Amino acid sequence: MLKKILIANRGEIALRIIRTCKEMGIETVAVYSTADRESLHVRFADEAVCIGPPPSSESYLSIPKIMAAVEITNADGVHPGYGFLAENADFAEVCAEYGTKFIGPTPSMIRNMGDKITAKETMIKAKVPVVPGSDGLIDDIDSGKKIAGKIGYPVMLKATAGGGGKGMRIVDSEDQFENQWDSARKEAAAAFGNDGIYIEKFIEEPRHIEIQIIGDQHGKVAHLSERDCSIQRRHQKLVEEAPSPFMTKSLRKKMGEAAIKAGKAINYEGVGTVEFLVDKHRKFYFMEMNTRIQVEHPVTEEVIDHDLIKEQIKVAAGLPIKGDNYIPSLHAIECRINAEDPFNGFMPSPGKITSFHSAKGHGVRVDTHVYAGYTVPPYYDSMIAKLICKAQTREECITKMQRALDEFIIEGVKTTIPFHKKLMRDENFRAGNFDTGFMRTFKFDDEDDKT
Repeated sequence: MLKKILIANRGEIALRIIRTCKEMGIETVAVYSTADRESLHVRFADEAVCIGPPPSSESYLSIPKIMAAVEITNADGVHPGYGFLAENADFAEVCAEYGTKFIGPTPSMIRNMGDKITAKETMIKAKVPVVPGSDGLIDDIDSGKKIAGKIGYPVMLKATAGGGGKGMRIVDSEDQFENQWDSARKEAAAAFGNDGIYIEKFIEEPRHIEIQIIGDQHGKVAHLSERDCSIQRRHQKLVEEAPSPFMTKSLRKKMGEAAIKAGKAINYEGVGTVEFLVDKHRKFYFMEMNTRIQVEHPVTEEVIDHDLIKEQIKVAAGLPIKGDNYIPSLHAIECRINAEDPFNGFMPSPGKITSFHSAKGHGVRVDTHVYAGYTVPPYYDSMIAKLICKAQTREECITKMQRALDEFIIEGVKTTIPFHKKLMRDENFRAGNFDTGFMRTFKFDDEDDKT
């Protein structure tokens, strides 16, 4: 078992990892930028090392600075959390060169799944259903138009190095192709330094359903059921739940088996997520694989009653996974609480939190790193808390979430709590009638929404 783990991340996920390590008797090292000096992950770690100024490029994305912190603290493991360097194969490779265990998959696994073209080719070989599209990157506009015409409009242009909705454009007809092509390439180049674009058939009325998997170093891969992440805004998830209200026993079996095939195709090691688009006829298509812990992992933890961070660490230590595939018997929902103003286009709202009262009670969990007096910095992702509720049924879970949102008080900054309150009251959401386009028609601008 590892003796000391450096957490190469910040915020609630860093604190989340520290808590599990303490329960396992493992020492922890926090790294932080000067903007995060007062963050709770710095306070609760056994050791803390400042690695630079606020910009991520000079702190949390700096491999040399993080590895220097590993060296001076003698950490024998590194947990990357999610975001930042979590899916950076070069970082995993440097850790291996230093003799430090990267808590996650190997560099080759990350590379195979990190590039969407390579990932798609791997899934085709593994006989996992994929969205119809180009065989590889598109060289020019004319080639793209021919492929789009063959697939049939609407199509989706996607950046091969993409993520978080960057470099993605829907094209409804050929006369839109050139403008959307130029726009997608420019955004991809700016965000990833790679303007490579490929084409996929645009799936109408899609659900975004992902399967949580875990694989050990001995060749075993199992799935831990699904999460529905269809409530999104600009491809950014807002709410996640397990199980999906759209799921059937037959579909879960097929998607679970496909996710295991995906994991076994690359001999996957660690916790990961295989993401699918599911159309209105319940046909599913591989979208991508995230080779890391997900923001929404607590949803799965609440319905399986297992600590996924602990499982990650055990797999990294070479222990075999126990048990098999999981079928949920409870229901869990997670609302992401962001420091954003939902009445002003979800604009970020950094600043000092003057009052903070966390929701509590049976079946209520809050993962957060903030407190009264904490200043939300403007340099990083705006998520400041995750509110997770679980209950026997989906209806009971929504009712519990409504109660928890009512007593969750954060003042001093704008938050998305009012948005979530209205969403929980929405008839279509409550009935499970939604897809990834839900937010395009969701009305949120009335005075009543501010209460």
